Amino acid sequence: MKKIYAVTACPTGVAHTYMAAESLLKAAKEKNIDLKVETRGAVGVENEITPEEIAGAHAIIVAAEIDVQESRFIGKPVVRVPVAQAIKDPNGLLEEALNKEAAAPADLIQEVEKSKAERGASRKGAYKHLMTGVSTMLPLVVAGGLLIAISFIFGIEAFKEEGTLAAALMSIGGGAAFALMVPVLAGFIAFSIAEKPGLAPGLIGGMLASQTGAGFLGGIVAGFLAGYTAKWLKENIKLPRNLEGLKPILLIPLIASAVTGLAMVYVIGEPVKYIMDSLTMWLQNIGSANAILLGVLLGAMMAFDMGGPFNKTAYTFAIGLLSSGVYGPMAVVMAAGMTPPLGLWLATLLAPKKFTKEEREAGKSSGVLGLAFITEGAIPFAASDPFRVIPSIMVGSAVTGALSMVFGATLRAPHGGAFVLAIPNAVGQVGLYALAIVIGTLVTALMLSILKKPVSQS
Repeated sequence: MKKIYAVTACPTGVAHTYMAAESLLKAAKEKNIDLKVETRGAVGVENEITPEEIAGAHAIIVAAEIDVQESRFIGKPVVRVPVAQAIKDPNGLLEEALNKEAAAPADLIQEVEKSKAERGASRKGAYKHLMTGVSTMLPLVVAGGLLIAISFIFGIEAFKEEGTLAAALMSIGGGAAFALMVPVLAGFIAFSIAEKPGLAPGLIGGMLASQTGAGFLGGIVAGFLAGYTAKWLKENIKLPRNLEGLKPILLIPLIASAVTGLAMVYVIGEPVKYIMDSLTMWLQNIGSANAILLGVLLGAMMAFDMGGPFNKTAYTFAIGLLSSGVYGPMAVVMAAGMTPPLGLWLATLLAPKKFTKEEREAGKSSGVLGLAFITEGAIPFAASDPFRVIPSIMVGSAVTGALSMVFGATLRAPHGGAFVLAIPNAVGQVGLYALAIVIGTLVTALMLSILKKPVSQS
């Protein structure tokens, strides 16, 4: 029997979400179709579809008008409709799902997207919650950092003159976007843990972390505290069914916000502020030997699992320091994240006999992904020959990271790849920074050319 899965969600998450689910389940029962429905309502995700279930699915129905993380369904037939259509015509949707065929990934970029989706689906526990917060915060950091960098086009201190364009850009980037960084990080860590009831206490805890100087680390602590407090309340507060609507809107946010806020003000804020201040001071006064070691460590972590936990840990560490005015580690992680796919692209040109025809074609896309700072472009190559590819890209990235620190390179924008180099003052020591990327790319390509064995081109 073919297995069908469905996701239903409406903007308010109260009525249509559950009506659509009920309608689909009823129609599936009448047609003897094996169906499971995931609902995303006001109380959060219920009956969630697992990665194992997605792998065995014949097709997926998405009856939703909000984001339901569709990237996890890459490679599967997906029927997308408004939630109301699942209520009106469930039989038609089920028939369409049964008759739909999946398109296989056709190129490297699609393979990379599939790999990202699989990794996202496999994340569990604290790591999953932290990455939800970081990924949601990232657009604020990117936009804010670039706007601050653009304000420096008019002069490093031009923003100090009120009424100027430079002052306005600094206000938007530094005063608004960067001010939201920590609250959004904490809010969406809590959201990942407890769904909607965790969002308000997480945002409030993050704002308090920012105001008390606890910064990025304080935001992480506030997010987890708010999330798990809200989750405990959601699971343990019992109300009559006709009053259940008060839980996610009133009771849980109120109690969780009070608990998180009081903890941040009286218990957590000052100790975490001390840790952040000490870390910032150490990095600002780091010696050359320690700088090289830090560059090697961050660079190797970026290449080791290409978007996995080690990569994301290094990246998150660098992002957290941006708001403290420490820009060297950010330069390291972006450069070291670019060299693996760039090195593989160059290796396919220097040693074409050591790559299949398909790999040589994929190398072109890998180069483009590398320029855009998408480290995952190296994953298909590493998957087919891990014991030669992974050491090669780790060494190249470690060299790039060490050189970036030695050259004193800095980066104010946490993404953008080679395209950020064109923005005046976005990158400190831009020429030497580009040289570090080129050298790391060459090291990676040369190691691959030496270590890889010739392959049959038949």
